[in-house]
Amino acid sequence: YLWGGNKLKSDFHKTFDGDVLAESWELSCHVDGKPLVAAGPFAGKSLQEYVEWEGKKVLGKTCMQFQNFPILIKFIDAKDNLSIQVHPSDEYALSNEGQYGKTEMWYVMQADTKAEIIVGFKETATQEEYLEKLKANKLILLL
Repeated sequence: YLWGGNKLKSDFHKTFDGDVLAESWELSCHVDGKPLVAAGPFAGKSLQEYVEWEGKKVLGKTCMQFQNFPILIKFIDAKDNLSIQVHPSDEYALSNEGQYGKTEMWYVMQADTKAEIIVGFKETATQEEYLEKLKANKLILLL
């Protein structure tokens, strides 16, 4: 991730061999990131392994309705602009990707003075205007 920083390593003591660390998956059963249980009889096992051993009852009754654990909690360190993303709905993602879609909620723990969160477009843009700004690396002007 080009936008990652060093705070996850320096402030949260996450281990990583690269120069920058953009995100740390803290709670997940996703195949791309399975954090390990830190202590207790399941220490060193993934949350997925714990759930498989103990049964879905450990997730609470609301999660029982889901085939897989539906939550991903991660820490993000963005020293630069994050990539623009469009997340699919559960319906689309389950039928095309075999996993849940992505509905996000953010809790900002620390932000630099000039940091900002951008959601959506300033005004309506045509497909041509969008593609023109995208090709010129000036999409930020529309956001």
